Amino acid sequence: MTAKQTIEAGKAILGIEFGSTRIKAVLIDEDNKPIAQGSHEWENQLEDGLWTYSIEAIWYGLQDCYADLRKDVLKQYDCEIESLAAIGFSAMMHGYMAFNKKQEILVPFRTWRNTNTGKAAAELSKLFNYNIPLRWSISHLYECILEGDKHVKDIKYLTTLAGYVHWQVTGQFVLGVGDASGMIPVDPATKTYDATMVKKFNELIAPKGYSWKLLDILPKSLVAGENAGILTPEGAKKLDVSGHLKPGCPVCPPEGDAGTGMVATNAVKQRTGNVSAGTSSFSMIVLEKPLSKPYEAIDLVTTPDGSLVAMVHCNNCTSDINAWVGLFKEYQQLLGVPVDMGELYSKLFNKALEGDPDCGGLMAYNYVSGEPVTGLAEGRPFFVRSATDKFNLANFMRAHLYGAIGVLKIGNDILFKDEMIRVDRITGHGGYFKTPGVGQRMLAAALNSPISVMDTAGEGGAWGIALLAGYMVNSQLSLSDYLEDVVFAGNTGVSVSPTPEDVAGFEKYIENYKACLPIEQCAVKAKS
Repeated sequence: MTAKQTIEAGKAILGIEFGSTRIKAVLIDEDNKPIAQGSHEWENQLEDGLWTYSIEAIWYGLQDCYADLRKDVLKQYDCEIESLAAIGFSAMMHGYMAFNKKQEILVPFRTWRNTNTGKAAAELSKLFNYNIPLRWSISHLYECILEGDKHVKDIKYLTTLAGYVHWQVTGQFVLGVGDASGMIPVDPATKTYDATMVKKFNELIAPKGYSWKLLDILPKSLVAGENAGILTPEGAKKLDVSGHLKPGCPVCPPEGDAGTGMVATNAVKQRTGNVSAGTSSFSMIVLEKPLSKPYEAIDLVTTPDGSLVAMVHCNNCTSDINAWVGLFKEYQQLLGVPVDMGELYSKLFNKALEGDPDCGGLMAYNYVSGEPVTGLAEGRPFFVRSATDKFNLANFMRAHLYGAIGVLKIGNDILFKDEMIRVDRITGHGGYFKTPGVGQRMLAAALNSPISVMDTAGEGGAWGIALLAGYMVNSQLSLSDYLEDVVFAGNTGVSVSPTPEDVAGFEKYIENYKACLPIEQCAVKAKS
């Protein structure tokens, strides 16, 4: 079938992902190839010291993204989307969305970016003997309890952004196991919330006398392939305000962006991994066995089919690079030179390849927000050098590309050097890798491992959740076999191996980086 025939026959599959700066929709055909897409740009807001997106922004963004997809379909194929074979929704993981029995949000959505949950996370990590990150839903919930927030007694539903959107368009209060594992730890054997930890939490808060227990308010955990409901008439209207989209198509379990990133890079098998690098960055390494002990820098989550994953999550990645490129754009405009942003990024990124392996001593800290792995509750982006360092454009750009993945390296050094984890393949995706060969080479040096990048990885998590929706309706294979044999059919992308010089240079850079972290700490204290 042609793409137009696929759409008109209702056999296309839709994936929508809510990223930090963009909501993206990808429509795929029966061969899992993207045939249309739409997007909506948005930004989080800092309100009362907490990062949030409003409920209004969520729904306007979803509807505008879908409208942009419709526009693309009309332009390319001169037809309307009337029905779909399946839909999937994904979003940035973790955070806190609490609702009362009327399904009214009790406090503004608290995103993964917030770092105000330090006391709660520390207490829960000790109680569970398991690393509980600041951004996890259970940390936010317990922090609200510790602070005596009045809304806690009224909680009927607690979910993530992906879970919320799915719930509102299907009526089903469920969550994919990968996203669920970012609320409270999941037991890989049962594929649902860890019963021992749930029991400990209930006992911990029992003196508060709340009418609910933890499992009463959490979504049901589902694995990839399970049916998670159908698009309701109300849901169809919420998605497509033009009224063309008919209800009734199946919807797969909603997943977090980490899970869809693993799917989009064929990294759900043991001994595979992926790195997503955009506004934030994270690496996901699928483990053969549990780690020897908890690490504050390592989060344990799961793949969409429930396998244990070691996750290193960094709040910051490319935002500071984007700010500097914006400065170069202003300079070009000042000179009256036409600006092509794609060309500007490409030239600056490629210039970094000419820099010294250790960046000539230059260092960049990309902390737009706090960075828990390095112990920073707040961030202050800055660039630092001494008078004797080699200050030139190539080293400047290389230092910022190194800095964007510096925290990622610190976390992964624990896995590869301390835990001696072995991987067969690591795949990169996200904006950091958009200029061919540059970010890939930097990450290879940081992790001292070959890094693959696929052409399809640029489609990102929206494509990943579309694949999960397709998997639900089209296959009886295991998820890893479906991806390996059907979707990717042996394609592992283009691989770049690290050079000894680059590895040694990054090691020198990261030692300087760690030694100078007190400068970042002082900047946080000194500049409000």
